[in-house]
Amino acid sequence: MLPTGSLWRNNMSTHPAIPVQKRAVLLSLSSCLILASLLAATAAQDRFETGSTELIIHPVHHASFVMEWNKQAIYVDPVGGARVFARFPKPDVILLTDIHGDHLDAKTLEGLVKPDTQIVAPSAVVQMLPASLRKQTSTLANGATNAPVRFPIEAIAAYNTTEERLKFHLKGRGNGYILTLETKRVYISGDTEETPEMRALKDIDIAFVCMNLPYTMDVDQAAKAVRTFHPKVVYPCHYKGSDLERFKKLLESNTGVEVRIRDWYASDTSASR
Repeated sequence: MLPTGSLWRNNMSTHPAIPVQKRAVLLSLSSCLILASLLAATAAQDRFETGSTELIIHPVHHASFVMEWNKQAIYVDPVGGARVFARFPKPDVILLTDIHGDHLDAKTLEGLVKPDTQIVAPSAVVQMLPASLRKQTSTLANGATNAPVRFPIEAIAAYNTTEERLKFHLKGRGNGYILTLETKRVYISGDTEETPEMRALKDIDIAFVCMNLPYTMDVDQAAKAVRTFHPKVVYPCHYKGSDLERFKKLLESNTGVEVRIRDWYASDTSASR
């Protein structure tokens, strides 16, 4: 079997058994394949015009994702080690939603932050951060809007409402967020069920909505909530074990909501909550 990547190219350029002309052809083919791969990766990115610039969305894993906007990298709940995010720019802003390990990983944060990275989190999360990270963190309570970042942001309450699930996410502990990025309003649900705060959302362009039992809500609850606040585009996330086709079917019939299903578990080897 031939080696791959840069090792393959190096071998092809020096291999004594391959004539010079054939080496050139093979190297050219290798470059074309690499370029095609890069172009395919770029095409797969989700891009939204926001006025003078664009928003680029990169699902990473479970509840973790990265948004690039206006020369800023905005990370949401980065976990799993800094190496997972090596292909992205270092974060200018990190949004943390909850205290559980699938949303909060101090070692990952320490491996990602720059000196000027601004972390935004609810109080319960801030209390769990090491002192070095607290210096870069602003506490944002449910309903607050005073985070020192370069775009408007509002913290939305994220919590359980079903009796047997109340123990998982208490009201007041976790945050969802609304980001206003020029002409686009982006809602990040955090870990929550269908709540009055969610149903009351207005003018949401892009929504990231969790769904998995027993920790958050089931597909029917999630679809009902989305039908109510009616974003233009919704991304199911934090969905391991959920029936995404049912979610899509419930929403794409006579609602006008576009459901974008992306593979948030492509490299999954763990049982994410």
